[in-house]
This record gives sequence, structure tokens and C-alpha cells, in this order.
Amino acid sequence: MIRGMNRRGFLLAAGATAAGAALATTTTQGRARAAGAYRVPVEDVRHTRTWMAWPDSTSIWGGRLSGVQADIALIARTIAKYEPVVLCANAGSVSRARTMCGPTVTVIGSIPVDDCWMRDSGPVFRTDGYGGLDAVGLNFNGWGNKQAHARDALVAERIAAYTGVPFTSADLVGEGGAIEQDGAGTLMATRSSLVNRNRNPGMSERQLETAMCDAYGASKVIWFDGVYGQDITDDHVDATSRFLAPGEALVQMPLSTDTDAYAKDARQQYAVLSAATTAAGRPMDVMRLQGPDYNRIRSTNRDFLASYANFYLCNGAVISAHFGDTRADEAARATLTRLYPDRVVEQLNIDRLGTGGGGIHCVTQQQPTA
Repeated sequence: MIRGMNRRGFLLAAGATAAGAALATTTTQGRARAAGAYRVPVEDVRHTRTWMAWPDSTSIWGGRLSGVQADIALIARTIAKYEPVVLCANAGSVSRARTMCGPTVTVIGSIPVDDCWMRDSGPVFRTDGYGGLDAVGLNFNGWGNKQAHARDALVAERIAAYTGVPFTSADLVGEGGAIEQDGAGTLMATRSSLVNRNRNPGMSERQLETAMCDAYGASKVIWFDGVYGQDITDDHVDATSRFLAPGEALVQMPLSTDTDAYAKDARQQYAVLSAATTAAGRPMDVMRLQGPDYNRIRSTNRDFLASYANFYLCNGAVISAHFGDTRADEAARATLTRLYPDRVVEQLNIDRLGTGGGGIHCVTQQQPTA
């Protein structure tokens, strides 16, 4: 889970409060998916490519920029062993990005970016089951206008145009890391990220459910309370809970001795999912992924994100992180190997990126095969 007050150095000073302790509810929109309608597939489907973005702003990263670039390049090169990677860079940074990423990664300078968080700024691709592909934009606003986003606000539409697929804007403001989908009608998200006036002022939870379901081709939302104001994302779900398949989810659990807001949030997410059903009415099968001991990881940065759950699936591989807690790192690898026996599990040291409060899933966006 994300620790500290500031995920990427741009969080406005504010009182940080965890959301209410009551267990979140699940709700179902009473709509059946029409044959041939578009929906966002679960992430283990085959991909055409992975989209990424190249950071080059010293105003955001300061003296950490070169290290973060090295981590982005490592992630891109690793994914490129399994599927094509297209990385968007500002024109003045294309040469450096190509040098650091190497010849297996395609770097383009025609889609300018503010930062590297492609999960949040990039398009959400949808398929219709009949060979059709389109894209939805979530109207990225810099995590509630906490960071400059003039370029990143246009990334989703520009990537859709680059790939030649139809594009629509969702009827909400959010980020890809804020919503998890199982590809079969069920979503999960934190209220703190979306039912929040910094993204969606004046919108009720019910209105947001409708907008989310319309955008993702879903019919049910499982809500968690989340954590307000302690990181720039307001507690993205993909750092803690992930869908593995319809009816199957995974939650990264804290140590039993952890008592901070994020530990309480993770335990609540596990409890909510364990009591939830899918859009089809099936009970959820919820698995635990043990998180590391923050006293044993390499980084001492208070904003560091040590999330194994923030892994990325690409064709034939699971790209995850290791953090220096050897026992927890090895246990996470074993869990991911058991969950994905037909994929190679690659664990990377991305500690420089982690000091910005993000992980591998945060900087990638999959384009599924239609």
C-alpha cells in the first residue's frame, strides 16, 4: 500500500482522513449487455501491444528523474520480450528514450506527455467479441487537479487516433488505475478516488455507477470506502485489489501488526470482496497476496509504493516488482506463479519509480486484441 502524505510530490496540503469504517456495499445496474456491445476485457486476454509514456520533467521528479527513466526503460524492455511496446515521448526526449529503451521498444514523438502514468492518462480499450475495438477516455484531470495535465489530458484521444479506433469520452472523471474490471460485468473501485468532488463534483454514487458501467460495458460495481487525501490518487484500487477472472479476485494484505489507514483499507477490501457476488450472482473467490514488511524493504522513502498487486499481465508473462524483503518477494513470486502457471513471472527492481508512489501497472496500458 502507498505510505506517506504524498504519492508524487504534488499533493496539496490537506487533512488526511480515512473513509468511514462501515463495510462498503455492492450495487447492480439492471442492464443486460447487448450482443456485440463493447466492454473492457479482463486483463489476461491477448494483447496487440502495451502503451507506455516517457517522463522528462525535472519539475515533477527533480534529481530522481534519471533513475525513474531507467526504471521505465527496464519495464519497457522487459515487456517487449513478450509483446510490442509503444512508448510516447515528447519530441525533445525521443532520442534519450530510444537510447535507454533499446531497439525492441518503439518510441514515438507525436503524442506529447506530462508524465509516465499511462494507466491513468491512456485510453481504456474495449472489444465487442466480434473483432471490433474502440477506446474510452476517462477525462483525466491530474488526479483532481493536483498535477499539471494539459498534455496527459489529450493522450487517450490521441492514442485512439494513432491506432485508428473510435473514441468516446466517459461521463465521469477518473483514471484507469481507479477501476478494476473482470470482463464479465463486474467492476470494483474506491469511493475515495471517484465519489470525490475533486473529480466528479455533484455526482452521486448512483450516477457514477451508471457512468462507469456504461464506459466499461458492466452492470455491477463493488465499492470500497478507500482512503481520502493521503496520496495523489486518493487510493487507487489497483495497488491493493485485482480481478484475476470473473468471480476471482486478489487482495494484497498487510502484516497483522500494520495499523495505518492503508492496512485498514486492505482488510476492508478483503472483507467486502469475500461477501460480494459477481454481476452473474456468483460468490467471489478471494485470494490473499501477502505484502512486504516495510521495515525490511530496500527503500526508506516514506512515499514508497511496495505493491506486488500492482503487477502487469502481458502475453506470456507477469511483470511484477521485488522490494528487498526477500521472504515476501519470494512468496509473492510463488503466488503469482501458482495463479498464472502458463506465464513467466518477471520480478523487477523499480525502486526509483516506487519513490513516486507508483508501480508497473500504473505505467502501462494494454491494447487487447480485438
